[in-house]
Amino acid sequence: MRTTLTIDDDLAGLLKRRARELGVPFKEAVNRTIRAGLGEAAVARRGPAPKTIPHSFGFRPGVDLDKLGQLADELEAEECAASAGPPRDPARRQRPRSRA
Repeated sequence: MRTTLTIDDDLAGLLKRRARELGVPFKEAVNRTIRAGLGEAAVARRGPAPKTIPHSFGFRPGVDLDKLGQLADELEAEECAASAGPPRDPARRQRPRSRA
């Protein structure tokens, strides 16, 4: 069905952005949004899968992203060890000072 619809400027901007993000025409973004708002999103016809937009996080080649958690643990352990000072020798005990 073809109809004329007046949309507020802020809402039109959001719909245009949604259409760009999904890679679909403005009309499709409007229809999906209305269906979702009416609770009929499941009834909507299947379209192409959403596009995945890759992003570079700036890691240098050779950095193993799977080991970042291990690196964080090691750095935290080093920081704790450094703030605790040198380890005490348990064999060397100090005598309590006598009050004189």
